[in-house]
Amino acid sequence: MLCNLEQPGLVDYAAALELQRTRVAQRKAGEIPDTLLLLEHPHVYTLGRNAREENVLVSPEFLAARGAQVFRTDRGGDITYHGPGQLVGYPILDLTKHRRDISWYMRSLEEVFIRTARDYGIEAGRSEGAAGVWVGNDKLTAMGVHLSRWVTSHGFALNVNTDLRYFEWIVPCGLQGKGVTSLAKLLGHSVPMEEVIVRVVEHFGMVFGVEIAESLKSKA
Repeated sequence: MLCNLEQPGLVDYAAALELQRTRVAQRKAGEIPDTLLLLEHPHVYTLGRNAREENVLVSPEFLAARGAQVFRTDRGGDITYHGPGQLVGYPILDLTKHRRDISWYMRSLEEVFIRTARDYGIEAGRSEGAAGVWVGNDKLTAMGVHLSRWVTSHGFALNVNTDLRYFEWIVPCGLQGKGVTSLAKLLGHSVPMEEVIVRVVEHFGMVFGVEIAESLKSKA
């Protein structure tokens, strides 16, 4: 099964939402195969359907002064941060062609990043009752998805060289007493994003049983 890979680069969050909506409509209509969007965002905080306002620990003015936007979205989960140095992925998959099981989908996404972390000698895993991929008490990969007629959108955020200070102004994912980490923090040095993308794409293809093809729309 084919899966298109699109890499549009650094994309404003609102533009990425519109791109997702377009690809979801195209996937539902059978106009495109499964698609994986990989990109980065400027500083932005996103609140999922279950997000609580008190998990934002500072004022909107404080965040705006630091160049960060705030968006409410239709994905699951609470609040998280996206920014430069973080690999954000939006898989647009038709689960009727895979498995109609959202739990399976989430566990499969987690497996992609458990394997990616292992490539760097990092033992990552799952945390009971909390989606995402963890190293001890610290989250390495956040996840929040949306499902419409079994077509997925939203997805994951892997901290590669992320400025983790931006997480200090929220309660990440609404989880008290939990931390956030990155590949750079765990390894003690920055990691080339292009190298991480190669590993993520390889594991994504293997876990979901798809052949990844670079789309002509990439970097358009």
